[in-house]
Amino acid sequence: MAGADSRSSIPRSGWAFHEAPEAAGWSGRGLEAVRAYTETLDTAAVVIVEGGRILARWGEVEQKYGVYSIRKSLLGALYGIYADEGAIHLGRTLETLGIDDKEGLTPREKKATVMHLLAARSGVYHPTGGESEWMRTLREPRGSHGPGTFWVYNNWDFNALGTIFEQETGLDLFEAFRDRVAVPIGMEDWRYEDDGVRDGERWTPRASVHDMFTFRMTALDLARFGLLYLREGRWGEEQVVPRDWIRQSVLPYSDAGINGAYGYLWWVSRQGIHWPGVIVPEGTYSARGIGGHRLVVMPALDLVLVHRVDTSVKGREVTSTQFGRLLATLLDAAPSPRTGPAPR
Repeated sequence: MAGADSRSSIPRSGWAFHEAPEAAGWSGRGLEAVRAYTETLDTAAVVIVEGGRILARWGEVEQKYGVYSIRKSLLGALYGIYADEGAIHLGRTLETLGIDDKEGLTPREKKATVMHLLAARSGVYHPTGGESEWMRTLREPRGSHGPGTFWVYNNWDFNALGTIFEQETGLDLFEAFRDRVAVPIGMEDWRYEDDGVRDGERWTPRASVHDMFTFRMTALDLARFGLLYLREGRWGEEQVVPRDWIRQSVLPYSDAGINGAYGYLWWVSRQGIHWPGVIVPEGTYSARGIGGHRLVVMPALDLVLVHRVDTSVKGREVTSTQFGRLLATLLDAAPSPRTGPAPR
């Protein structure tokens, strides 16, 4: 088990592994059932971390794939760090920040605050980039809701947050992620030079002035990020992301129907609702990318689950219903949920 810190259950250099699932209270046969099910899907990689150690992994866990909308939770960590340090003021409005867009924002839209954007409640439904067909169907008509009054999963909010971050901090977003998150938690594969992409530079024509800041990342590095949140922002002796920010980020502020709820750039369970076909332990939260990219954190089981799909190949996808069944199979193999917070 070399490589793990026994006091805080985090990997130091490389990952530590459980000797056997049964030693951690899990069913080995049940985990094999999870693996067998993923072999019927377009799953490319799975990593399961329990207690800060790898419980199981299979597939292309060291292959870099685009994270798509998981980028939003990665950005959320930076907002927590820099807001705590006073570089970003969450109560400032788009008007005071000088944020606008190609078609022009209305006076009412400009009253939206940074906090509204973090919660996907800006009321700004300007055309934007990087939207899936599902997201386009969700986007409300311009002017239909005022700032803070209505939740909708809206890429304009998330893309504008990238612009605001760089404007207010004076930093390159990807360099900041490298220095304040990737390096402190020991990401082994993510490289600033290769794996941070401003997708707005490739949009033709551009619907918006705001780029979509996205990442390529391995399943193992995503698991580190999930573990950072599971440990409430602490990595060994260093508080990488403020604990209070993480606690606030994963509260269920907005009802998201069959998807549970939404916090600040994280999907959050609501009364066990999180995916079709499965009831999850209370307190579960996740980051989700189109096509089946998933990062799930379950504090009740001291667990992080990463699921990847090679969505660079057209047609490959694991649906929400399929992932719900995967998750239900995993929970069948789990010990009883723990009470109280996960160990730090």
